[in-house]
Amino acid sequence: MKSYLATFFLLMACFFARAQEAPVRWATQETFFEDLVGKDLPNFSGQTVDKVSFKKEDLKSQIVLINFWFEKCPPCIAEMPELNKLVKKYSDKKVRFIALTYDMPNAAKRFQKRSGYLYEIVSLTKEEIRKLNINHGFPSNILVGKDGKILYATANISFSDAEFKAKSMLLEEKLRAEIERSTK
Repeated sequence: MKSYLATFFLLMACFFARAQEAPVRWATQETFFEDLVGKDLPNFSGQTVDKVSFKKEDLKSQIVLINFWFEKCPPCIAEMPELNKLVKKYSDKKVRFIALTYDMPNAAKRFQKRSGYLYEIVSLTKEEIRKLNINHGFPSNILVGKDGKILYATANISFSDAEFKAKSMLLEEKLRAEIERSTK
């Protein structure tokens, strides 16, 4: 009996020793975004700034760049000129640019008119955005392929700020690759 117990404890010690050798992957914003890649865009529904119903099905078979933002978010507003450049550069390539916010449709429409933000704005409740579980703070940007799967996710977009430039360039690279893939 003692030998069985000793063997059991030895096996357990080996198991735990091996488990400790594996690198620890801490949960961060980056790991959250990495874990989204390859997953389906979750279902959602909201209202456009013109109070028209909008849901995930409206994006079927389209390349979509989704921006999570809200009006009182300084980093969200700071990235909008960069996002507008992407719209101008890729809108003729059949890419859909959607901005999800928890701001009410009327307030979002006033903001859009005042700021010149070019994305299509869709209002969801805070609870609906939370249930989506694909943004990790504001702003967040999610690239979705024609097949409805998430291709890339990142926080701030900036092609001039060194802190965000590499990730922004990677987002654009993945966007171009999906455009090329979908035109074949």
